[in-house]
Amino acid sequence: MEEGMNLFYDKEGDVLDLSIGDPRDAISEEVSEDFFIRKDPKTKEILGFMVLNFEKRFQKLGQTQTLPLKAHFQLTP
Repeated sequence: MEEGMNLFYDKEGDVLDLSIGDPRDAISEEVSEDFFIRKDPKTKEILGFMVLNFEKRFQKLGQTQTLPLKAHFQLTP
């Protein structure tokens, strides 16, 4: 099933949150420093991810970081 993607950034907490589809119950798992995925507790399907200290990570211009994810994107009509 294809679902939309929702982004939310909390500047005060410096947290970027990305959710796939409608909100659902999930468990969080830290997969690298300050990077968490949210998974369906039964199916283990990835429902989104969260990056802590998001702005702090990119204070230097030109800095890049690779997240431990593979993704497929397509535009919705």
